[in-house]
Amino acid sequence: MEVKMINNRPVKIWTDNVEESAMSQIENLTTLPFLFHHLAIMPDVHAGMGMPIGGVLACVDAVIPNAVGVDIGCGMCAVKTNWRVSDIPTEVLRKQIMRGIRKRIPLGMEHHKEAQDEKYLPADHDIDALEVVTRRINSITKEVGTLGGGNHFIELQKDEDDILWIMIHSGSRNLGKQVGDYYNKIAATLNAQWHSVVPPDIRLPFLARGSKEFDMYWKEMQYCIDFALCNRRLMMERIEEVLADALVGIEFEPMINIAHNYAAWENHFGKNVIVHRKGATLAREGVIGIIPGSQGTASYIVEGLGNPDSFCSCSHGAGRVLSRTAAIKTLDMAAEVAQLEAKGIVHAIRSQEDMQEASGAYKDIETVIANESDLVKVKTRLLPVAVIKG
Repeated sequence: MEVKMINNRPVKIWTDNVEESAMSQIENLTTLPFLFHHLAIMPDVHAGMGMPIGGVLACVDAVIPNAVGVDIGCGMCAVKTNWRVSDIPTEVLRKQIMRGIRKRIPLGMEHHKEAQDEKYLPADHDIDALEVVTRRINSITKEVGTLGGGNHFIELQKDEDDILWIMIHSGSRNLGKQVGDYYNKIAATLNAQWHSVVPPDIRLPFLARGSKEFDMYWKEMQYCIDFALCNRRLMMERIEEVLADALVGIEFEPMINIAHNYAAWENHFGKNVIVHRKGATLAREGVIGIIPGSQGTASYIVEGLGNPDSFCSCSHGAGRVLSRTAAIKTLDMAAEVAQLEAKGIVHAIRSQEDMQEASGAYKDIETVIANESDLVKVKTRLLPVAVIKG
């Protein structure tokens, strides 16, 4: 970890690989008048909207929709089974399991054709008090249990004992985007009315604690976090059903789940503050987390060490090294496919467009994990067996 003083504010960074655009956003964050104590930057950092992905921002009495992001509650889940990967016939893996998963779970922009049972939606929320959720309540019954696009994935993996694991990366689907965009616009309007010292061009409008808009956003954000978990849980349930049909006697351990796009009230350095994790994972002491690699590389189950310098956080993945556009233009598809097939991985690359999610578009996960050895300890290293991308 390196400490830089930027605008007289400490910035603690767990990498020496920060792109210029991300550093510019870091500099903008240090100008926020409600920034608390210091800024923490994880080793998977790269530019985002307003705030870089891989950033951890603690604020005094303010929440910033763009510091949470539009995929509110996006995160990871993983389940360990009792089957050895080497005992699964290749034909069963490709034709029964992978096809079965694709049949049960809509990918990309696809939704279920029929509404799913409301029991799969979050409970204990006052829906009538949630403006955006209320407008989208009919749509989300078809969105729950769907993967989404971008860097979201379903992956079958194996640990060092050849045991089969299931891992999912997904979020709150279009609901999170609608909530994020809606309250970001409200925040921008209010900041203009308040003559806020936060300049609009840095794209970090905030909602002040005590305002009704703060309360509205907070409630809708919480619903999105819960919806994202419901989404992952339903997908995992459907995948387990497919595996149970294909592999006699398979058993599943309890699901590990952790989000990496959200804001939460936490106590740090003796003060209750709002911690924004945008592409960052909670790493409080003893907390089990998930840090995935890129397509074709290792992923990690980790345990938090509770490092206060990171506000008890760690990375959420490998982190991009190429933008989506740059990856599509510059990466060699044949070379990327060859690497995957040499490892025997059932992959999801079908065209040059898929280069945006190729391994070459991401930082080296092994370096990322090494850079945060003071934030987490590795419990399990997982290698990809078969990948489904959104």
